[in-house]
Amino acid sequence: MPAPVYADTSLLVSLYVQDANSARVVADAPKLFPVFFTPLIEHELRNAIRLCVFRRQITTAQREKALHDLENDKAAGVLHVTPLDWPKALKQAEALGRRHTESLGARGMDILHVASALALKAGRFVTFDHRQRELAQLAGLDT
Repeated sequence: MPAPVYADTSLLVSLYVQDANSARVVADAPKLFPVFFTPLIEHELRNAIRLCVFRRQITTAQREKALHDLENDKAAGVLHVTPLDWPKALKQAEALGRRHTESLGARGMDILHVASALALKAGRFVTFDHRQRELAQLAGLDT
């Protein structure tokens, strides 16, 4: 199995909920998977899918299908369920924030995802967010 990729949650949402980036994610899927799937990503992804219902972007039936597809991908190993060393990730996050927040305008959750990728020794980091991508590159991750 190739080294898992760390995918930002916003990219994963486009896999499970039809949006402007979905076609691109589906087309690139063979190069993206498997992806790390930490408890942080799972929580944020499930909540983002539910938020799409609130925003009236999808129906409750579409939400249920998306969550079902997510569970199938976990079972199939497409989403590589991985525990996260929280102390290590939080230490990395503080160092990244100290070095880059004031110059990049990096948000806390974006920093935490990059730090998580570092803690997991991800082979690559993928995101649609340009600031987060720049932070990942400055942290030494392949994007």
